[in-house]
Amino acid sequence: MNFKHILLGTAAAVSIAALAQNNAAMAAHRGWYVGIEGGANWISNDSFKLTGNVGALETGEGSTTQLGKANFDTGWAVLATIGYAFDNNWRIEAEGGYRHNKLNAVVIDPGDFGEGAGESIANYHGNLNEFSLMANVLYDFHLTDKLSFSIGAGAGVDNSQLTIGPLKDTEWNFAYQGIAGLNYAVTQRLDLFVDFRYLVVPNPDYTASFGPIGIHAQDYDKETVTVGLRWDLTADEEPMAAAPPPPPPPPAEPAAPRQFIVFFGFNKSNLTAEAHRVVQEAAASAKQYGSATILITGHTDTVGSNGYNMRLSIRRAKATKSGLVAEGVTAGSITTVGKGETELLVQTADGVKEPQNRRATIDLNVHS
Repeated sequence: MNFKHILLGTAAAVSIAALAQNNAAMAAHRGWYVGIEGGANWISNDSFKLTGNVGALETGEGSTTQLGKANFDTGWAVLATIGYAFDNNWRIEAEGGYRHNKLNAVVIDPGDFGEGAGESIANYHGNLNEFSLMANVLYDFHLTDKLSFSIGAGAGVDNSQLTIGPLKDTEWNFAYQGIAGLNYAVTQRLDLFVDFRYLVVPNPDYTASFGPIGIHAQDYDKETVTVGLRWDLTADEEPMAAAPPPPPPPPAEPAAPRQFIVFFGFNKSNLTAEAHRVVQEAAASAKQYGSATILITGHTDTVGSNGYNMRLSIRRAKATKSGLVAEGVTAGSITTVGKGETELLVQTADGVKEPQNRRATIDLNVHS
């Protein structure tokens, strides 16, 4: 099984798994980003062949036949990307890459020289240096709050310079590729990732030759594995701190508040330090009442589609519930719902970023 089959099989399996657990996914970065990566590059040894006019080796006449092939060493690659991430998990990007591989070409006696038929009669060293410029489209499947899997494809141009002994030629060719990657969110703006690319260059037309020997290249493919960093150029908004509850009247016994509001960052469902403090206060109040049941309602602002915001509001409610359970509140006493953008705290038009609408409310229902 080659890398092409592994890529297709892995993409199908992970895609099904990711779609089955979409409620566990955290929203992707939005807006512009840049990336840099580097790693190893492999080229199929069956792609390149040395051809020659067998009769011409003796008489100057004859037909073209294969006289040898090139064996490629493991090389290296460096790539840079600039792209834009949409709120529906799609990304588009421009990619520039450079790949380098050394090679060893062997010329074989074609059988017209008597007893030496099939033996090596010449050995040449060389290099294949390539610059590629590609346009890629990718989709991100979010597996956990920090881990995601990407699958995509791209097309563009490949400029290659092939040197084999005295032979040298430079060609521009069309190229296309498949991409798969695993991404880990180091911070809110920085991702560490591992990418695999399967790049194909159809029918490169090298024309260099020396004497009766020339280069012939079939469709050749490259497998590239890289490790890199991706930086989100759009800073996330700081979440708005929750307003403290009003103090109780001095003569009365201090009573625990019955509603708390947790605010979230733009397009986020994770609890910040300030949000965690509010969750701790809500947990303490729930324990003080003893017999309280809890309703958590998630909300969003009006940026994004209704369906996307409904799912985001549910994730915010579930993240708040997890915080209460971690503080010792019984999970069975908590109910979560999502309202999406249907119940705005601050009324805005569609597509408006409003920090006070990105929230989850914690309501304690006290049983006497």
